[in-house]
Amino acid sequence: MINRQFWLIIVTIFFALVLALMPLPISFEPFRPDWVLLVLMYWSLAVPHRLNIGSAWLTGLVIDLATGSPLGVHSLTYAITIYITASNYQKLRNFSIWQQGLLVAVFLALHHLLQFWLHHFLLEVYFAPQFLWPAATGAICWPWLFLLLRKYRRHFRIR
Repeated sequence: MINRQFWLIIVTIFFALVLALMPLPISFEPFRPDWVLLVLMYWSLAVPHRLNIGSAWLTGLVIDLATGSPLGVHSLTYAITIYITASNYQKLRNFSIWQQGLLVAVFLALHHLLQFWLHHFLLEVYFAPQFLWPAATGAICWPWLFLLLRKYRRHFRIR
């Protein structure tokens, strides 16, 4: 039973990875939500004993390899974001979906600012305000993603 639940969580992370790698028109690319991090945040809130910082780090490593970004950038930022989410999951569960969406926006902004800082340190990239658009779109997508994954979790009885 444990292996089945683990694989069901991996399936959702895989679909999020597909959404993250799917090509979009150039005009929509700056607005792409970080689907993988949103799914990881949901699972760290819903079943924190199943998804931990190590899982987030490995998922970030897969994203680094798939996107060609410097190795470890997504891993570190995912691990930090999931650490903050998982360490406060009891508080975050008590908020409404809309309040969670605002906190998710803050966590996504933290993720993107950390990612910018690491890219600036490694690649000399300079800040542009468009860099934070995924935090806003991720917060907008959070309620629907939350409800979809909750229905999935309840249907397959993932505990």
